[in-house]
Amino acid sequence: MAESRYYRVAGHLFSVTSEEPLDALMDNYRPFLCEKTAEPTVFDLTIGPIDCSGERTHVYTDTSDDDMPRIEVDRLGSNWLFRVSETKTSEVCIRILVSDDWHQARLQFRGGPGRFGIDNACMLLYAFATARMRTLMMHAAVIMRQGKGYLFLGHSGTGKSTHARMWMQAFDDARLLNDDNPVLRLLDSGEVRVYGSPWSGKTPCYINEEVPVGAIIQLAQAPANTIRPLRLPQAYANMLSSSSGLKILPDMMDALYDTISRVIQTVQVYHLDCLPDTAAARLCAETTCR
Repeated sequence: MAESRYYRVAGHLFSVTSEEPLDALMDNYRPFLCEKTAEPTVFDLTIGPIDCSGERTHVYTDTSDDDMPRIEVDRLGSNWLFRVSETKTSEVCIRILVSDDWHQARLQFRGGPGRFGIDNACMLLYAFATARMRTLMMHAAVIMRQGKGYLFLGHSGTGKSTHARMWMQAFDDARLLNDDNPVLRLLDSGEVRVYGSPWSGKTPCYINEEVPVGAIIQLAQAPANTIRPLRLPQAYANMLSSSSGLKILPDMMDALYDTISRVIQTVQVYHLDCLPDTAAARLCAETTCR
């Protein structure tokens, strides 16, 4: 018998339904487990077979980073079909059939259920379903210190995790909120908050907490530690490259553009050239923790 479970991430409710027990594959979701309420979900994911018959049109392939999954996007009738591979060259391991409004989805595994499939399906659905709700799924590491969150941006391999670790070595009161996929929200009050999520890359860090954003820092490896505030166009470009969205959909991207524009007018964005040392963390904190 199918069982539905409900989760709340950054205030947004979603459900996952399966006839098979998934506890071992979804332990990272436990801090976000909640009771079903009367409020609407942002998406409902059901795990089961997918009917891919019908006319299919390929519209987009995402191969952004070498170490990231390959995502092929098709239109299947009035629905979206995502075919996801673990690497650029590996075979498709999951398929996700999604309704045009992003609310209903089915996930089918190739070779049996796996955590990679569940996580990638939920991340994609979450990012796309909440994009019009002033919500950004970020590619970043986040440190909490003195009641605020500090986001470190950069391409894979830049040193986000290392810099976060340097903060924890330099400051006894620094804690890791998320190491890869935090959620940023612009609230109706105008406040920008960052939230932990069930998705944290290679570092297990699944904390259901939230804090106001103190600063956003773009990292770059360099022979010396220097930091400077970014002007709005530079800040915008860095935020956009670190946010998840389906680039082929103008209305979704318009919503992301608007959210990013409002965020960077509220929160200062910096560029940090840095070495992998605690001196870089101290310079960054001295500049941004105000």
